[in-house]
Amino acid sequence: MANNTYAQCIRIKQKFFNTSTAVFDEPDANFAPRPGMFTVAQHIAHAAQTVRWFIEGAFSPTGMTMDFEGTEKEVRQVKSLCAARKDFNDACDCAIQIVDSKSRSDFAEPIAGHIMADEPREAIFQALADHTAHHRGALTVYARLLGKVPPMPYM
Repeated sequence: MANNTYAQCIRIKQKFFNTSTAVFDEPDANFAPRPGMFTVAQHIAHAAQTVRWFIEGAFSPTGMTMDFEGTEKEVRQVKSLCAARKDFNDACDCAIQIVDSKSRSDFAEPIAGHIMADEPREAIFQALADHTAHHRGALTVYARLLGKVPPMPYM
């Protein structure tokens, strides 16, 4: 895969995610089916955070951060759907810039740390696809609970 192919992977995931979540309006931002679950805005903020986590961690000499408590606290502060969407798009744009700055051989290098250790860096793109699909699915359920019909993301 060339860098533009990696960038295209991110753009496609971004498009599918944005299409799937377009059904939500700002009044839906703080909806969660049960107390303690991520809200709509928090799911989107978490997806943004994870885009950064995969990209930054793949190129970090220590691998991906294991501060899950800290990252969850950060996401729990998000209350605005508009801010969460902006964060997600900014994270994707930043990831594309990073990907475009790397050589093809950079992606064959192994990931350090504990998560995905020794996998080639290019493995993050499948993991990123799986993760965003997971949250698209959860948010589809949220949309249905709100009486909304989520759009088909692949159209």
